[in-house]
Amino acid sequence: MPFSTEQVTDLGKAPTASDVILKFLRDSIADGSLNEGEPIRQDDVARLFNVSKIPVREALKRLEAEGLVEFHRNKGAVVTSLSEPEIAQIFEVRAILETNAIKLSVPHMTQETFSEALAYCDAFAGETDVARWSELNWRFHSRLYEDARRPFLVSTIRSVNDRLERYLRVQLTLSHGQQTADREHRQIVEACRERDEDKAAELVYGHIMSACQSLLEHLPGKRSV
Repeated sequence: MPFSTEQVTDLGKAPTASDVILKFLRDSIADGSLNEGEPIRQDDVARLFNVSKIPVREALKRLEAEGLVEFHRNKGAVVTSLSEPEIAQIFEVRAILETNAIKLSVPHMTQETFSEALAYCDAFAGETDVARWSELNWRFHSRLYEDARRPFLVSTIRSVNDRLERYLRVQLTLSHGQQTADREHRQIVEACRERDEDKAAELVYGHIMSACQSLLEHLPGKRSV
C-alpha cells in the first residue's frame, strides 16, 4: 500500500515529552517565572503536561547538567542560585571562549556573514519583546562564531550562555542596555569586516565583561565586581 510522505511525521525528529518539558522549564527559569531557589515539583509538572514523572525526571537531569537545576536532599529539584562570584566567573569563561571563537572565525568570514549578522542587529534594535532580545543576541553572536568551524566550541558557548540567560535578560532591560548592546555589536562587525581579529576579540571581551559589570551593579543583593 503506497503512503503519501507529505502526511507522515518523522518521529525521529519529533520532540519527545522530555524535550517539550525541558524547553518549558528552561524558558520558565530564563524569564523569571521560576525564581532562584524555587523548588520544581515533579508531580505538578507531570500533571501540567499529563505525563508520568519519567520524562519530568529526564528533563530535570538535563537541566542539572546545564547548571540550571540542582537536587537537594528532602527538597528535590530547585532552581540553581548563583552568587556574585559565580556569575562573574561564568561571564569570564564566556569571554574567554567567545574571544577565541571570534579570532578563529574572522579569517573565514564572508559578505554573507556580515549581512546576516547586521540583519540580526537590525532585528534586535527594533524588538520590544524582552524574551526576543536574548534570542536575537544569541543568534548574532553564534552567527559570527559559526565561521570558526568549531561546532563543539559554539555548543559549549551556548551552554555557558544558557546558564546566564536569566541574568542577561535583566541586564538588557537596564537603562540603555539594548542600545548599548546594539552599538557594541555593530562595532564588532566592523572590526570583523576589517579582518582585524585582535580588535574584534578585544571588542567581544569588553562587550561581555561590561555587561557583567552593569548587571552586578544593578542586580538586587549583588555587589559590583
